[in-house]
Amino acid sequence: MLYGRCTPHVSTVWLDGPCLRFPHHAKWKLGRAERLINSQRVVTNCHGEPLEQRSPTLKPVIVLRHAPEVPLGSLEQVFSRWQIPQLPFDLFVQTPKAIPLKDAAGIVILGGPMNVDEVETYPFLRAELDWICQAVDREVPLLGICLGAQLLAKAMGKPVYRNRIKEIGWHQIEVLPAARDDRLFHGRGPIETVFQWHGDTFDLPDGAVQLARGATCIHQAFRVGRSAYGVQFHVEMTPELIEDWLCDPHFSAELAELDHVDAASIRAQTPQRIAAMNDFSQCLLDRFAQWCWEASTSSR
Repeated sequence: MLYGRCTPHVSTVWLDGPCLRFPHHAKWKLGRAERLINSQRVVTNCHGEPLEQRSPTLKPVIVLRHAPEVPLGSLEQVFSRWQIPQLPFDLFVQTPKAIPLKDAAGIVILGGPMNVDEVETYPFLRAELDWICQAVDREVPLLGICLGAQLLAKAMGKPVYRNRIKEIGWHQIEVLPAARDDRLFHGRGPIETVFQWHGDTFDLPDGAVQLARGATCIHQAFRVGRSAYGVQFHVEMTPELIEDWLCDPHFSAELAELDHVDAASIRAQTPQRIAAMNDFSQCLLDRFAQWCWEASTSSR
């Protein structure tokens, strides 16, 4: 896939099929990563010519899961394409005493049906807040999705509360000017298509950079410091995962309570909306994966 909606003046890196493009002017340009890719990662160059291949030992990306019905989705394929190992923790099964952040290339915090304040019912939420603070302090690349974004806001001292409506199904968000030079969001927008499934929202952490907003939920994406991202929308969705959720008893019961959206309308929109969502989400996820790959192959 070509991410042609990024800036027109680009340098190109070929990786096992997809071609990722990066602006020459970007302050964060991954020059070292490009050199590492050329010597260690690339199978062929842009002319299809084989390049030298090595097998560096890669640090894993930690994945925090809150419910069996909320998997990595398309992120699993992205990490596989980058050959980045995953270290999953199914917190709904067992809560570890600690997670190995010092040995991690990144951390992904997935969604879930619970509220961040339900710590008595879900005690792992309390541990997660501490882990998130540690990850922010260590500047470990962090991506919090839906509940993960809310946990990031909570860990930074901000409240999480009911949004004025439940956002479920297909929505559009506005990518803000502050995202112009952002590592993950540069070149995107001004309007992007996303898939939502949430009822809560949060206050923006002090000093955070808001990257996107929505009409019915203001805080859609933000960055804390240099390394921690929260996205309220579900950037990991696939058509199969959408259908799984629409058929899941818990999800379908929640949807049945609403009068502004239903399963039939979501299904009807999915064939039209999925390509636009993929263009946006796969761009963000590939950029996050490259960032983790660079962290995995460099000395921290």
